[in-house]
Amino acid sequence: MNELLVFMCDGAPVRGEIVSICSVWQAILERRNDPPAVRKILGDFVGAAVLLSASLKFEGTMIIQAQSKGPIQLLVVECTSDLTIRATVKLSIDAGDISPHATLGELLDASNTGQLVITLDPAKRQPGQPPYQGIVALQDHVGADIRPVTSVAEAIGLYMQHSEQLDTRIWLCSNETHIGGLLLQRLPDSGGHAHLDPEEAAEGWGRIQALGETITADELLNLSPATTFRRLFLEESSQNGVRSFPLRKIQFACRCSRTKVADVLRMLGEEEVEDIIAEQGQVETACDFCGKEYKFDAVDCRQVFKTDLLSDATRPPSSGH
Repeated sequence: MNELLVFMCDGAPVRGEIVSICSVWQAILERRNDPPAVRKILGDFVGAAVLLSASLKFEGTMIIQAQSKGPIQLLVVECTSDLTIRATVKLSIDAGDISPHATLGELLDASNTGQLVITLDPAKRQPGQPPYQGIVALQDHVGADIRPVTSVAEAIGLYMQHSEQLDTRIWLCSNETHIGGLLLQRLPDSGGHAHLDPEEAAEGWGRIQALGETITADELLNLSPATTFRRLFLEESSQNGVRSFPLRKIQFACRCSRTKVADVLRMLGEEEVEDIIAEQGQVETACDFCGKEYKFDAVDCRQVFKTDLLSDATRPPSSGH
């Protein structure tokens, strides 16, 4: 069950999404051995990435990065507009023992250094045109007080509020085997909802939020999106026209390749690569996202720096990847 369901409310300016991820989450975890608290945060970010990517209006990729000087140095989730996803996390070398009950603030906002960066990268971006990028701190400013964000849902809500100016509610949960999530987003009081006056629109948004708040973690983790939709909005559907759209499938896929590794070797420089060959006999690296190993012997590396065509420089090795 790796599915996302999108729905729209006719009687309120609200769109929503429900996601359930199982085997795709297992594929992400397959080659990882992160502490339970880190897996929990990674799982919640994976659910958030799928929910946010489903509303992309272009073919391309959404990249969520969370970074800090805390135990989690860097967390990256990439999800394409067709809901193909991959994810990784890097711990600091002095992370030490991480409590299974550690919060996002404790892991990603040590000394108020945490940042959430969301990048939208269209596939057909013009040369020289930078992708859109929004950055928010992982702290909530309430008057003169600053407090760390305690959950992924809260972090995403802050990002949407500050960078997108969209009222958004999100519920996320994950465990060792499943990820579940619900997103509600208030639409502008125009377009298809121009018939609603401001008071009706505000009442409708509040009503749908109240229904969303009845969802439980067990339901998000164990029910299909279609079942969750019926459980939350069956009465609303009959009275105010909440419509669901066909289910969308979620997939795991990594975009690593020997060509991309060869490109990295070129950036390292010929001298540094030669030093690695002299010391180790070959260059070995593994993809941070899928764990796939790549090996470049001395002949491979010479080809990397002697051709302008990366396809020529990345001949399949005689053994390994």
